[in-house]
Order: sequence, then C-alpha cells, then structure tokens
Amino acid sequence: MASPLRRERRGTAYAPRRASARRLRAPMRASGMRASGRRRVVVVRAEDNVFAVTGATGLVGRQLVKRLISKGDRVNVLTRDKAGARETLGQFSQLGFYSKGEWKDGIEGTKAVINLAGEPISTRWSEGVKQEIFDSRVNTTRYLSDLIRAAENKPEVFVSGSAIGFYGTSLGATFTEDSPCGSDFLAGVCREWEAAAHAASESGEGEGPRVVCLRTGLVLSKEGGVLEKMIPLFQLFIGSPLGAGDQWMSWIHRDDLVSLIVESVENKGISGPINGTAPNPVVMNEFCKALAECLGRPMFMPAVPDLPLQVLLGEGAILVLEGQKVVPEKAKDVGFKFKYETLGPALTHATRF
Repeated sequence: MASPLRRERRGTAYAPRRASARRLRAPMRASGMRASGRRRVVVVRAEDNVFAVTGATGLVGRQLVKRLISKGDRVNVLTRDKAGARETLGQFSQLGFYSKGEWKDGIEGTKAVINLAGEPISTRWSEGVKQEIFDSRVNTTRYLSDLIRAAENKPEVFVSGSAIGFYGTSLGATFTEDSPCGSDFLAGVCREWEAAAHAASESGEGEGPRVVCLRTGLVLSKEGGVLEKMIPLFQLFIGSPLGAGDQWMSWIHRDDLVSLIVESVENKGISGPINGTAPNPVVMNEFCKALAECLGRPMFMPAVPDLPLQVLLGEGAILVLEGQKVVPEKAKDVGFKFKYETLGPALTHATRF
C-alpha cells in the first residue's frame, strides 16, 4: 500500500530500490538539496504503479494526475518546463519531473505511458499554427514511441491522445471506432498521430506495449475547453449558438474522460482506437439551451452567422461551424460506466465544480 499523499519540500531527490525487470518502476526525480546539505531519499517500492504522463499540466492531465496520486500511484511528469509543471501540480512525494532530455529515464520501467500533449487548436490557423498543431501531437508521439521501443523495461500500455476530428465532419453520419478517416486537415493530423502511437509496439527489443488511441470529443470543465469560453458569454446574457446550430457536439465530462483513461490502462481488452465521448451527443442549439438553463440565463441573442467566424478564425472555424456525431461503441462494449451519460447533469456539475 502506497504511503498517504503528502506535500514535499522543494529540493527532494528520489532514489529507487532495485525491482524485478518487468515491474521495475522508474524513480521520482527533483533537483536540489536541503539547507543542511543532506539529500532526502524516498524509496520507490516494487509494488507501486508508476505512470509517465505528457500534457500533465493541461485540462485533462491535471485531473488525471490528481486521480492517480489519490489512488497511491506515482506519476513521472514528462515536460518541457519543470519549473512550470511543479508550480501547476505541486510538490508531492508521488510526483517526479523530467525535462525532455530526461524522458527516457521517466519512461523506463513504468506501468503505462499516457500521452496528452498537444498545442491548443481553438485559434486562427495560420500555416505556422498548423505546423505547431501537427508537431506537438505527431512529432511528440513519434519521439515517445522511439523511447518506448528502446526501453529495457517497457511500459505495459501506451495510451495516446487522438481526437474525434479523425472522422472529419458531417451533419448526418454517426461515427464509431470502425468509421473511416476523414479528409480535412484535422483528420490528417489525427491519422498521423495514431500511426505514430502504434509505432511504439513495432520492431523494438522485446515485447511491445498494448497501444490505445483515445479519440477525445469536447471536454466539459469550467477550467478550460469550450465551457471556459462559453460560460462568461452566457453569464453576460450574450450567449447564443454559433452558425446554423444544427452541427453536432460530441462531448464528455472531464471526470468520465479521466476514468476512461484509467480503464484503458487497467483493461487489457482495450486496444486500438476508442472514442472518448459520452453516449448522447447533441446539436449546438440543444447544447446552448441546456447551458443557458444550467446558468439560469435566458438565451435571446440571435445565432452568430458563419461569415464573422470564418473571418475571425479562418480555417479554424471548422471547429465551431461543423461537427460530428460520435458514439462510444467500444467503451460500451467493454462495460465502461459513464457517470454523466446525458448533457444536463454533466453541465450542472461541470459549471459548478
């Protein structure tokens, strides 16, 4: 049983004890020493689960880290900014921080690598921004796959982010994990993103990990994503649907998405793509009406027409003007239980907590 969660002083160093080859868990690292000059050593026990996580400071990553350490697991935070990650996540005995040159050490011997890295896409897509969207997802995932293949003690599973943008957009189609890839920019990014993840199980030394690609929909939390932008508008009585209002919004509560990530690690029957969406997607008009009711605000503003959004966001307007109806067939098939299956309760919780 792992020790209770506790805050650590800055300057904690971690040293592991030897464990069996397959269950070896990588050490927690942090630079510095106590004022007395004596290093503090925390032993990582062989039975502890250690997870390596990229994107740990993001909307989903923060909640995932919180969930894991509350269970007594250990988390190796793979980051480009150690100081920023420590500031965001706190100094806990169950957290270790690894800059990009140290990611190999952070991956070695872990139970799972969970890849949530990716630059935000809700902005105007210049050619430079599109390159950042691609690089932060595809190239980062390729790098992780290379490290996993080269690891002496490989993780058991690699859960890598993807998105429902894989399917392209449609007003009439319903997409499952078996649906084909779309043809727009985001679909192409997702296709390459998933291919990069699957490379982790190919032609390395020894047995490769099980690979899961989590095709995530609109994540509901007031701390970020679509609600962070929409809530202030509705609170000021100026919220309204965008575009025609008949575009699909395939959503998922952040808590359910975190639970699905954990399930993807623990359930060996899950591999390949899995849709990270709730069972009951809605159209934009229905979403906005439910949000207004949840916030106790009337919705009397006219819908925002397509043209201003296209001028403002350029090609990125596809995110709000077009959508896709995605259902989580694989999650249901493996018996995953959603806490928030319908939009009303999900919005009620997400706007308050």
